[in-house]
Amino acid sequence: MPNNTDHSSPKGPFMLDYLKERADEIDRRMELVLPRKVTAEWVREVLGNSTYDVDIETLSESLSTPVWDFLDRGGKRWRPVLLLTAAEAVGGDVALAEPLLPMIEFIHNGTLVHDDLEDDSELRRGRPCLHKQYGVDIATNVGSAMYFVPMVILYGKHAPYTDEQRLQIYDLVIQELVRCHCGQALDIAWHKNPYRKIGEPEYLQMCAYKTGVLARLAAKLGAYVAGGTETQVEELGRFGETLGVSFQIQDDILNLTGVEFAKGKGRGEDIHEGKLTLLVLRALENSSDRDAERLREILAEHPTDQTVIDEAIEIIERSGAIEYALRKARELMKHSWRALDGVIDESPAKERLREFAAFVTKREI
Repeated sequence: MPNNTDHSSPKGPFMLDYLKERADEIDRRMELVLPRKVTAEWVREVLGNSTYDVDIETLSESLSTPVWDFLDRGGKRWRPVLLLTAAEAVGGDVALAEPLLPMIEFIHNGTLVHDDLEDDSELRRGRPCLHKQYGVDIATNVGSAMYFVPMVILYGKHAPYTDEQRLQIYDLVIQELVRCHCGQALDIAWHKNPYRKIGEPEYLQMCAYKTGVLARLAAKLGAYVAGGTETQVEELGRFGETLGVSFQIQDDILNLTGVEFAKGKGRGEDIHEGKLTLLVLRALENSSDRDAERLREILAEHPTDQTVIDEAIEIIERSGAIEYALRKARELMKHSWRALDGVIDESPAKERLREFAAFVTKREI
């Protein structure tokens, strides 16, 4: 992305249009990291000199093809755009942030592949999940590869970073990946036992680990490489984490109510998986004893019958949990913005950060 690109702030509903404008550039940079077809040049650059012979055709079929199958299904690419916006917001050199754009998107999609595996989901973005299409073995390897392949950015020819910067980037990435897997561990354990007693603070921290980490990583990386102060890096990181948590809350709402979202994943799939979302926790707390017990029973059954799933959704809606969750997401974003506001100067990039906050809590897809 050229440094003289007009980054004027998008307004309201135009955030999606703005993300679409950036998507082609992000994908182009991702192809530099992992081409759609593996070449001998890529093997030499990324894997080093081979002792024997590399079956390049099969490597393409078993790695590049499923990776790009997954990436081409869509996704908003908002985390890489957040990285770039954070770099702009601290007034630094955006050129140092641009090579990192693929890293965030690769890692994010790797978590989705693994999430689908762990939940044995059927659909992702309107098509069979990778493990349904290519097999569990290929999908497992692809998900893990998406964590590590983008590290070529740090040792390949694409990144103009000092040794100190590379070390700091590695530290940030590894810490967030550890947090992500801890969050996933909690989420998996909870939906295996919907009778487990957990509260809202525990749920929000799980979301911060599982979903907030990559937005936090994106914001911190952008601010760090662009020369932001320590305070700016930390506050942008907290803002990113809150974006991720609020995005997850809205995701949970759309899973039950969003028509377009349902087409891509399946309406009420969270009910089938038995997930203890903020909606469920609020419904259990704010429903009659009879409704609360019935909701737990349904979650424990992991139903596939849409009639039963709809019964659970009706209990959640009747409890007022959807309205409560919307308020919570917006309160979290409002509090986070107050903390960030004082450490970032006014600019088009700062306005775009405001638009991010509105986007994650008001989106309908």
